[in-house]
Amino acid sequence: MEIRQYNQSDEKGWVRCRALSFLETAYFDNVLREKEYYENPSIELVAVSEGKIVGILDAEYDTTENRVCTGKKEKGAMIWHIAVHPDFQRKTIGEKLLKELEKIAAQKQVMYLEAWTRDDQWVRAWYEKNHFKLVSSYLHIFMEGNELPKIEGNKSEMQLVQGWAHYTGENKEAVKEKFKRVHECVCYTKVL
Repeated sequence: MEIRQYNQSDEKGWVRCRALSFLETAYFDNVLREKEYYENPSIELVAVSEGKIVGILDAEYDTTENRVCTGKKEKGAMIWHIAVHPDFQRKTIGEKLLKELEKIAAQKQVMYLEAWTRDDQWVRAWYEKNHFKLVSSYLHIFMEGNELPKIEGNKSEMQLVQGWAHYTGENKEAVKEKFKRVHECVCYTKVL
């Protein structure tokens, strides 16, 4: 297994790896049809086994002009994607991708990593095992049917079918009781 920089010819394998990896997580319906590209400098890695993309990690980092990370004032890197193909999980590929990111980020004077994830306990445990600290959270609320707010005006012309929102207030338990699908979105950071 090799960890290397992503290149354009990896896109199809990158998309497949991410889609399959996310199926058993709270991000199961966050499907991308093509790889994202970043406005700021980024570190984009893939893990390859027998010619197949089996792991991915993308991190975009702060510049003096632009902030990517939400927290600290130092230069940070936001981990946008980290995933391991289901057939290759629990083989330390994620840790190897993370270690390579840390090495490259340190060379670029990145002071810390930031990552956001939802409420999958096994994912949160992975971050904590790898020395990330939980720093904040908010709720992702998914709404359907009667949960949706009503639109003012002529209802025959437009009807909401689905929606989602961020809740950053203090009464998280009440919100969780009101809606069927609510995920806690948590921020982890790791000082390099």
